[in-house]
Amino acid sequence: MRIVTINIPKYYLEAFEELTKMGLYNSRSAIVRDALKDFLDKELKFIEDLEPEKFAKIKSMQTQNLA
Repeated sequence: MRIVTINIPKYYLEAFEELTKMGLYNSRSAIVRDALKDFLDKELKFIEDLEPEKFAKIKSMQTQNLA
């Protein structure tokens, strides 16, 4: 995995802290990874219908990174 820096509103950070305190996630990074995965899954479904070639390329990259 790579380390990236992001700027987020204070509210999000506070919500992340609460979710980790509740034991729903192990870390803030886990929350962001889960949210990004959901976002990409939804976007890929949309792209698959509109642009099959781009979908195939992105899906291939995703498969390579999960292996």
